[in-house]
Amino acid sequence: MGFFKAMDISSTGLNAQRLRMNTLSANLANANTTRTEEGGPYKRRDVVFSAAPTGSPFEDFLNGTHGAQLSKVKVVDIHEDTNEPRLVFDPTHPDANGEGYVAMPNIQVMTEMVNMITATRAYEANATAVNEAKQMAVKSLEIGR
Repeated sequence: MGFFKAMDISSTGLNAQRLRMNTLSANLANANTTRTEEGGPYKRRDVVFSAAPTGSPFEDFLNGTHGAQLSKVKVVDIHEDTNEPRLVFDPTHPDANGEGYVAMPNIQVMTEMVNMITATRAYEANATAVNEAKQMAVKSLEIGR
């Protein structure tokens, strides 16, 4: 049961980091978007994670993981930035206000790239954990032969 629990936990990490990478990609793609369907510039989004128990206390007791406090990743929300947009002086821009300022998204490309690298590394770590659990399961089956 331990191999499957390890794969279950890592698979939730894979799903969470994939969603985070997709969200970060959307932020980077819309770093200069000044007009959206909701009106105004694009608002930066960020994924909020939470730790969730892997099973019921009874299930943990039966599996012998009681007290280990194993947790998997749960996506709680995709938070939309509530800060005011950056104002950039560009009187020739079609979305400029009467004073010549354009409301731009609050997206720092370098910060988004660092977050993307972090999400990629976390995804790779979870993929490695799944592969290692799979290899351990295969090796344990070979022992019985």
